[in-house]
Amino acid sequence: MPSSSRRPPSMASSNIAPAAAGSRTTIADVAKAAGVSKATVSRFLNRGELLTKDIAAKVEAAIAELGYSPSPMAQALKRGRSRLIGLVVADVTNPFSVAVLRGAERACQEAGYLVMLFNLGNDGTREREAIEALSSYQVEGFILNTLGSDPAALAAAARLAKPVVLIDRRHAGMPADFVSLDNAGAVQMAGEHLLDGGCRELLFISEPSAGVSSRIERSQAFGHFLAAHADAVAGRVFESAGEAEVEALAAALQQARKRAGSRKRVGVLASNAVVTLRVAAALERLNWRFGEQIDFVGFDETEWAPYVGPGLSAIAQPTSDLGRLAARCLLERLEGQDLPPRQILLPGRLIVRGSSSSSSHKA
Repeated sequence: MPSSSRRPPSMASSNIAPAAAGSRTTIADVAKAAGVSKATVSRFLNRGELLTKDIAAKVEAAIAELGYSPSPMAQALKRGRSRLIGLVVADVTNPFSVAVLRGAERACQEAGYLVMLFNLGNDGTREREAIEALSSYQVEGFILNTLGSDPAALAAAARLAKPVVLIDRRHAGMPADFVSLDNAGAVQMAGEHLLDGGCRELLFISEPSAGVSSRIERSQAFGHFLAAHADAVAGRVFESAGEAEVEALAAALQQARKRAGSRKRVGVLASNAVVTLRVAAALERLNWRFGEQIDFVGFDETEWAPYVGPGLSAIAQPTSDLGRLAARCLLERLEGQDLPPRQILLPGRLIVRGSSSSSSHKA
């Protein structure tokens, strides 16, 4: 018989009925259309092992005519790999978290992995829930930017025995790679800038520490800076609990201005972009301006920082690099590298604008 007689039947001559609109074609549909078993279709999908040319042609024709596409997840799980990475962030509305996510996602995609995101919404009690939910999708490892305040999360991660990398926030008792900004160095850099600009009264404004390591480290670094420059500058820490606390924040700014007196400048350091917005709201309430009644530096470079007042000075974090390095550490673990937990601290970069530049200083 000529080989041409063994060609797969065309759609016009085929009795194969397409799947119902909106439904996903399954292996069972393909098997029924080709007149073979599901096991035969599965063998065909696994490179056609042990199939005759005629049977392989029938299965191939059915797949083409039904538009069947095997589930990538199912195929990966058959190979024992999902190629999924679980990423948990404390607050996806925080520009820092978004930028880190982009860096991690890019690195994972380049290595052939996909990222699954779980947003805690700043609810530290959901950390265990996040880890367990992502594990149900067979993620191969975790990148965590959490509050680090849920002890159950530590137990959940240990029970799953999958590699974990922490970004920005440590998790007490969790032996994992840690990638973060050098918080102590960044606070030192901002403090010296304000001091050099003539500020003699400093106010560090942070969200409540609540056991969050990055907030604690920055607050402690500010204290160390004050102690090291006690002969030249004084300062205090104010914890801003939320947008509803704008009035209390405005009062704290007024008190700092009063302590400084008429001949001394006040320098304000905000611990992140969320706090920076609260400071802006407090200044609006006081009818003050950045660079006039206060000099200002905020952690996190944002898209809007150049356009607020005279432009906001900022400590730019290497967010994309943080996400990329965290992903790289995790991928190395998944590739089988057995190393002691690593700590990688990256330097920040001071961007000076009108809110703290020497040109805005008044005697």
